[in-house]
Amino acid sequence: MKQKWDERYGEEGFAYGKEPNEFFREWLPKFTPGAILMPADGEGRNGVFAAQQGWQVTSFDQSDAGKTKALQLAAERQVSLNYIVGNLEDLQFEKASFDAMGLIYAHFSGDKKTQFHQQLDTYLKPGGVIIFEAFSKKHLGFKVANPAVGGPQQSDDLYSIEEIATDFGNYDILLLQEEEILLNEGRFHIGKGAVVRFVGRKK
Repeated sequence: MKQKWDERYGEEGFAYGKEPNEFFREWLPKFTPGAILMPADGEGRNGVFAAQQGWQVTSFDQSDAGKTKALQLAAERQVSLNYIVGNLEDLQFEKASFDAMGLIYAHFSGDKKTQFHQQLDTYLKPGGVIIFEAFSKKHLGFKVANPAVGGPQQSDDLYSIEEIATDFGNYDILLLQEEEILLNEGRFHIGKGAVVRFVGRKK
């Protein structure tokens, strides 16, 4: 998997563009800046946006090429972020050390999703917020019709509202819904897709 992302992020240009995800752009400014964790931040478009909004950003991904692009974008936008390369299993942060978390298309394998969500939850302070957008299980039909929209090919690696409600059961739900949206993010998220969107505040 690391090789896949190193190859994708090693290509010329930004695979998903330089601008942040629209849902993340809409919701992040609603909260007071603090420390934010950005798992699977890829080439840094969302982490850099958070830094521009005054957040202290810690990004991580398994791709060295992603880090290179992210730091390039951060320099271009005149902000800084702490970017760590590694696998989630190997990364250890202090418990309750972040005020927010951005999970934007952070797709994990079906057998590890809940485990990873529970691990990430421990890093968030009580009162901290999660902003989440990822492809829903209904997205497979859109991907078959238009491979350019991207996303995992296995249903188990996609999300349902019920899974998110269960994995983040200790959160006050500010928003949790499934939507069909039109994506225009770089070369690999183009076209109509189905997503789950979630914003929650940790109790």
